[in-house]
Amino acid sequence: MRFEVPQFIEIEDKIFGPLTWKQFIYVAGGSGLAVVLFFFTPFLVFILFGIPVAALTFLLSFYPVNNRPFSIFMESAIRYFQGAKLYLWRKRGTGVYRGAAADEAGTPAYMPPSPTGNIASISRRLELKAIQKDIH
Repeated sequence: MRFEVPQFIEIEDKIFGPLTWKQFIYVAGGSGLAVVLFFFTPFLVFILFGIPVAALTFLLSFYPVNNRPFSIFMESAIRYFQGAKLYLWRKRGTGVYRGAAADEAGTPAYMPPSPTGNIASISRRLELKAIQKDIH
């Protein structure tokens, strides 16, 4: 027995002309709300609430954000703004530490003298000590 495997399951079916079921519901709901506002409220209230309703209807129906429906974007934005935020690091004071001697006297801070010899001799001594530890 052979079964047909759907090929494009991510793409919604067009049910009402060029509209999917979700798009049709959004457009019908927005249009219905606009009609109710037009007939039962003063014209100024219709304009003040009708324009945002029309914009939201258009965005929910036809505008994808990053190839995802606007409804998912809006839901994520609401969850982000309502949810608690965890800050792992916050920069505190921006002051620069300066040694007490440098601030008071205006002279450079104390710097210990460099070890005798150069870097190569110090490196050689460390290598010899490491070799001696390996032997014992």
